[in-house]
Amino acid sequence: MRPTLDRELQLIQSGHALIAGIDEAGRGAWAGPVVAAAVILNLQEASSLREVNDSKQLSPRQRDRLYQIIVDQCLTYGIGQGSVAEIDELGILPATRLAMQRAAAALSPQPDALIIDAVRLPQVNKPQTVFNFADSISVSVAAASILAKVTRDRLLIDLDAQYPAYQFTRHKGYGTQIHRAALQSVGPCAIHRRSFKPISALLTDRLI
Repeated sequence: MRPTLDRELQLIQSGHALIAGIDEAGRGAWAGPVVAAAVILNLQEASSLREVNDSKQLSPRQRDRLYQIIVDQCLTYGIGQGSVAEIDELGILPATRLAMQRAAAALSPQPDALIIDAVRLPQVNKPQTVFNFADSISVSVAAASILAKVTRDRLLIDLDAQYPAYQFTRHKGYGTQIHRAALQSVGPCAIHRRSFKPISALLTDRLI
């Protein structure tokens, strides 16, 4: 099953002219921020979006190519982050909400309604259609998932140069064997989420 514009068209028929899709990337990673994207697609150019899909179903090369198509085609897009400090202080869900709110606030023009993958935004006073796996159902959310994933991957590749021992380019901060081995060898760095159990357990072990 591929995402469609059915949800967007339903909202338009209900009187909402500008629909933003919102999704995040990096919620389950051990290191780096959580990144969210919001995008209002130009539905008059929908033919250029045939290959847009949930970012997890695409290769890095496909995501990079579609990223540029989405950025060129859309009416507007915004990116927001929840920092490692915010993740550790507030928890991953509140930090994810902050990232999504920041992405939505960056849109100009502002949307009339939102379609969001899994996370409702109580602080945003707009109609919200929220459901699980929205990135595989709604083209707008799938597009947002690509923007969020590519943005975050590029950020972690940049951070790899700053923290080469962890090989962030290879795993983007997720809990792979390579990442685990690096943590056991040299310990966590400034961009590791110390509130996450694998990191907090490692820190506890080092204190014993």
